[in-house]
Amino acid sequence: MKRSFLSRSLLMGLLALTLAACSSKPSDIDRRGVESSGGKLDGPVVGQRWNLLLVGTDQRLSMPTTPHFVIVPNGRVTGHDGCNAINGRVQLDDGNRIQFGELTSTRMGCPQLDDARRVTGMMETAYRYLIDHDRLVFFGPDQRVLGGWRKAN
Repeated sequence: MKRSFLSRSLLMGLLALTLAACSSKPSDIDRRGVESSGGKLDGPVVGQRWNLLLVGTDQRLSMPTTPHFVIVPNGRVTGHDGCNAINGRVQLDDGNRIQFGELTSTRMGCPQLDDARRVTGMMETAYRYLIDHDRLVFFGPDQRVLGGWRKAN
């Protein structure tokens, strides 16, 4: 029952973002990032730790460390992909655009290294995001759901 409610809630949020994304053109997007906020990023995704919830729409990963990330106001992202620490840059634009770049990681090995690469791949491919209560969903440039994150307490 709980999983069914979670799935329906996530799908409704995804539908809302898809409709919103289809109604705007990339040329309508104004840069909000570092330029317009005096060198600081702001918004609901900044300064919050986000823990991985799902890859795609329904796959949960079992990792040695919970994959997570934090976007800091100076435009950097830090976190963990489940096996390795990750660091990089992030840009946020109006229209819920998100772009991670220059992602680097430590090189620790673990049995779930392929899953860890999927986590960083999701971040590198992320194009838009949607926040629904305590959930953050990433979408690719083709509007496909890449995965979901949950706000850490």
